[in-house]
Amino acid sequence: MGQATALKAPLRNAPDERVDWRRVTYLLNLSRALDAMEEQRLVPEKKVLYQFSARGHDMAQILLGSQLENPRDATCGYYRSRPLLLALGVDVADALGSSMGRAGGYSDGRDIGVVFNYPNPDGASALPMCGGVGAQYTPTAGWAQAIEYYRDVIKDPAYDDALAVVLGGDGSVASNGFWAALTIATTQKLPMLFYIEDNGYGISVPSSFQTPGGNIAANLASWQDLRIIDGDGTDPAEAARLTEEAVRYVREERAPALLRLTVPRLQGHSFQDTQTYKDENFVASEWARDPLPKLKSYLVPALLSESEWAAIEDEAQADAEAARERAEARPVADPETVMRNVFFEGDIQTVGGQWAHGYTPPASTDQPRPEGQRINMVTAIRRTLERELEINARVVLFGEDIGPKGGVHAVTLGLQDRFGEARVFDTSLSEEGIIGRAVGMALAGLMPVPEIQFRKYAEPATEQINDCGTMRWRTNNRFAAPMVLRIPGGFFKCGDPWHSQTNEVAFIHNPGWKVAVPSNAEDAVGLLRGALRGNDPVIFFEHRAMLDHAWARRPYPGDDFVLEFGKAKHTREGSDITIITWGAMVQRCEEAAEGRSADVIDLRTLMPWDKAAVLASVRRTGRCLIVHEDLQTAGFGAEIAAVVADEAFTHLDAPVARLTMPDIPSPHNPVLLNWAVPSVERIRAKIDDIIGF
Repeated sequence: MGQATALKAPLRNAPDERVDWRRVTYLLNLSRALDAMEEQRLVPEKKVLYQFSARGHDMAQILLGSQLENPRDATCGYYRSRPLLLALGVDVADALGSSMGRAGGYSDGRDIGVVFNYPNPDGASALPMCGGVGAQYTPTAGWAQAIEYYRDVIKDPAYDDALAVVLGGDGSVASNGFWAALTIATTQKLPMLFYIEDNGYGISVPSSFQTPGGNIAANLASWQDLRIIDGDGTDPAEAARLTEEAVRYVREERAPALLRLTVPRLQGHSFQDTQTYKDENFVASEWARDPLPKLKSYLVPALLSESEWAAIEDEAQADAEAARERAEARPVADPETVMRNVFFEGDIQTVGGQWAHGYTPPASTDQPRPEGQRINMVTAIRRTLERELEINARVVLFGEDIGPKGGVHAVTLGLQDRFGEARVFDTSLSEEGIIGRAVGMALAGLMPVPEIQFRKYAEPATEQINDCGTMRWRTNNRFAAPMVLRIPGGFFKCGDPWHSQTNEVAFIHNPGWKVAVPSNAEDAVGLLRGALRGNDPVIFFEHRAMLDHAWARRPYPGDDFVLEFGKAKHTREGSDITIITWGAMVQRCEEAAEGRSADVIDLRTLMPWDKAAVLASVRRTGRCLIVHEDLQTAGFGAEIAAVVADEAFTHLDAPVARLTMPDIPSPHNPVLLNWAVPSVERIRAKIDDIIGF
């Protein structure tokens, strides 16, 4: 496609026969009944705590949802998207019960009721929505890219006319996620529909603050390879025609489109919002655009009689009441159940990840079978990725510069030449886009392996990382997005605040992520392969100093070698002190412990971490030193120290000690860096101090 085009056409007089207008009428009245019930009864009775009315947005959403019948379609909305869910077929009692935080429904009471998800067995699934504005865009782009992958690489004809649809308000077009997804969808020519419901306000802020002039469709008119369709979402004929046109274009052309429909927001942003920022005349003008009376005028008497319309209204009202009764009869979940489903516990999720698509991990062993000469960690990681790409068509690698360049650390060198651009590919420079699309691809059943070039660069992806980790828990195991996120970090020869950060503790504080920090080539193989064959999202931390360090080299342990997460390794055994460490500090601790009787424990994984091994060692030695490169205050060493103090205090012969970086960024000059990072000499001196206590 060339430049974008804006389309608008005059209204039709006769109802479009391709639309099931009776169903649209029923669902619109059902949506209104649910909104009124919540506002007039359930919120005042404090049975619903968060309420967002869809009045004004509802008819256009229902028309959209009615077009999504392919089980390989997916849509992701936001907090005002319940009418879409109703059109997809969600149980009304689930919708209301979720709003009331009752057992069952979208989350078993774990998440706000308007944060929807719907694993639809009969049509398009609603991907897990997020509480953050704009967070829905890049995962939807990932699903769209997965559609292309299934069609072109796996050769599954079921995906031939599938599409991904993302809903967003006019406020969301200012978000990073919107622009990242727009770049992904247009540069990759993905079957993705951006559905923008423009009600003129983001809470109280006019849309002119979100995009110049308040019209994102007009401002994207020159965006390459994007079909632009713009119109009135309150006029039944126009909304139906434009929605059908947009969906058909994306399906047939397998290319992105943006449909902007103007709609009124007939209530406040939320129930608590009194809209004092709107004057009376403006509010009146919004109600004059209410799509419900417009729909009735359009259909009665052309298609329905007054009595037929009234009967549909009554049916919708009765069904809403029946759903309320069923929802209120549901109990609150047992509070202890909130501890379940942070990680995979054996019951496979309904949607997301390769396991939900029938994947069975190959046979494995935790006993290394050394092959050939010692190899560095770069080669070990590359060889593991290569093997899993060979045997598992669902594995996909991507990130900045990982293609022809082979990554800034050469880990993916040659993999694109062997496996092609569809499986190993470069991305735009957007970490939110990288991780967000990985979420969508994982939800579609692939095993994405995104790379963030350096630890510090993960910051723009923080929202997507957090949302991915909480997904299994907040949907109560309905959805999960397993992936392996590779992140190099730490010092290497020199330091700096941008490329040498570690800060692993930030990932550990994101529920739902496993975190691996291998110190050597053999462990890197076992942990990486376990992550690639697992059913949880994993942060795989590659320490820059160890990628080619002579100490970290090991023989390749074999194609079946897998290490279990949460199992530490004793790299040296002794009786006078326990030294707990990981990553680049393992080698330094081993060297510092020479000539001393010390237990050196390489944790290997920080989430989960091997508490049992640590406590057993400390109870035997009576002394504990924790060494890590990260900062001391609130570093992961503090967690270990607290556990040791809580559970092994009576066995201690000396205070628990930590040796870490000071609370400063990583200095650049090697002299400054070597002063800040725990050195062999400082570790040795600390060991002697503790033993001599």
